[in-house]
Amino acid sequence: MSINLYEEALKVIPGGVNSPVRSFGSVGIPPVFIEKAKGKYIYSAEGQRYLDFCLSWGAIILGHSNPAINRAVRRALARGSSFGLCHSNEAELAKRIIRCMPSIEKIRFVNSGTEAVMSAVRLARGFTARNMIIKFDGCYHGHSDYLLTRAGSGLAEVSSPSSPGVPRDTVKNTLSVPFNNPEALKSIIEAHQSEIACVLMEPVPGNMGIVPPREGFLTFVRELTAKHGILLIFDEVITGFRVGLSGVQGIEGIAPDLTTLGKIIGGGLPCGAFGGRTEIMDMLTPVGPVYQAGTLSGNPLAMAAGIAVLDELTAHPEIYSRMSELVRNFASEFRKRSSLTINTYKTLFSIFHTGKPVENFENACSQDMDGFRRVYRKLYERGILFPPSPYEACFLSALHNETDMRRILRFALE
Repeated sequence: MSINLYEEALKVIPGGVNSPVRSFGSVGIPPVFIEKAKGKYIYSAEGQRYLDFCLSWGAIILGHSNPAINRAVRRALARGSSFGLCHSNEAELAKRIIRCMPSIEKIRFVNSGTEAVMSAVRLARGFTARNMIIKFDGCYHGHSDYLLTRAGSGLAEVSSPSSPGVPRDTVKNTLSVPFNNPEALKSIIEAHQSEIACVLMEPVPGNMGIVPPREGFLTFVRELTAKHGILLIFDEVITGFRVGLSGVQGIEGIAPDLTTLGKIIGGGLPCGAFGGRTEIMDMLTPVGPVYQAGTLSGNPLAMAAGIAVLDELTAHPEIYSRMSELVRNFASEFRKRSSLTINTYKTLFSIFHTGKPVENFENACSQDMDGFRRVYRKLYERGILFPPSPYEACFLSALHNETDMRRILRFALE
């Protein structure tokens, strides 16, 4: 049935999908079409049940169709799906986020991670009156034109567009350097220090697979940017409320100037946000001159869902320690039984089909793709759904357990 639905979708949707990774192109399997999801399981149009480690790319943490979130959304829907005007739950969700992340003094809601990062970068440029930005190779920050870049051949070279439709002039102010390489970052900042508005980074990259920062790297970035008057933006769209209530910044004790959020804060509905120090955030209209707007920003359904999920997580912080223990034990056993590399960070993990350490994008690209496809299909055929890409993170929900993790070991390593 999925194949029939796919054929129909191909007639009206480019590639039959509304986001490229859903095509399952990396694994050579036709896209799976989902009928429903409940708890830690997702069900295909054929009725096949999958143990879900994709979880809407990390947006689901309490399990699919969580009763508390469903109740909150139904109550909100009864009052209206969209106002395009202010309502009290915007500030209520903002207060909850600010309590958890002290670096955020004020916050603005948008509708996606892409929009959050785009807005945060514009704000950084407006605040500093500088144009250049630095990102890290292999880190994905949404599909804004100037962030779709690959690194040039030299550390100080301007990046080239990585997609047709992105003019070279659009990315001329975007520089990309290897992750976990303090020397490269220091060199490029010293060459362009008076021109750089911000360093934009996933503090724990999740879009080349999970790549934890080397010890001291985040502190080095924070100190270097502060020294040169450069804003530090943490993209915690994936890690925010996924690795802990305070995100990576709370775990590592680093205070960025701006933070972008998404996924979990919408409780499974479209939502993004960016926030930071008051003096920076007050540069936004209508207070300041930096323009940003959105009809559906802070829509009542997403705000209600976000409040519900954060209330559950705040009431039950042991969810994080339990998931982290599951990941830690799983990784330990995996390393005993396999020569493949597994990277973890708290509740996140990625299996890389290489025996070498993976500390940056170049390492991640050295994987054995045939090996990845073989293991992926074995898991898929046994009802275990991983993200269908070697460059994505695997996610747990609060409902996963030891038995689920043992199933991965059994089938992936057989």
